[in-house]
Amino acid sequence: MAIVLPAIAMATDHFVGDDKGWTVSFDYQTWAKDKVFHVGDNLVFKYTAGSHNVFKVNATGFNDCIIPPLNEGLATGNDIIPLKTTGKKWYICGVVGAKRHCADLGMKLAITVHAQAPTPAPAPDNAAAFGVTSYTFQLIVAAMVFIAMIM
Repeated sequence: MAIVLPAIAMATDHFVGDDKGWTVSFDYQTWAKDKVFHVGDNLVFKYTAGSHNVFKVNATGFNDCIIPPLNEGLATGNDIIPLKTTGKKWYICGVVGAKRHCADLGMKLAITVHAQAPTPAPAPDNAAAFGVTSYTFQLIVAAMVFIAMIM
């Protein structure tokens, strides 16, 4: 007998860049275009600490690669950003070396966050649809199994 439990909406961890991670010379817009981001999901930026960082910026900061103050960035190499509100979100790498990671090497990501995905309704209990309580149904099934075993 199958027991039907209500489905629980689970947040999705989106590993930015998948197995490539947060790195230079990767097309993050192509990576994001087939993904759906919801409130409650997380963006996970994986990279070698010290080689990159992550800044949340506005549209102008994204388009012009404007780096906010360093204390506003994340730099652990395993940065998790919870998506708490709907709308457009922008992220850039603020590292400036021989080349600027955002402006020169395309290390930036823009996404749109949608409202939380609806929780699916639990499947109906067929026994209850026939007026049999779950407990009574379990007793009937147990009796049938017992009778089958002794025959």
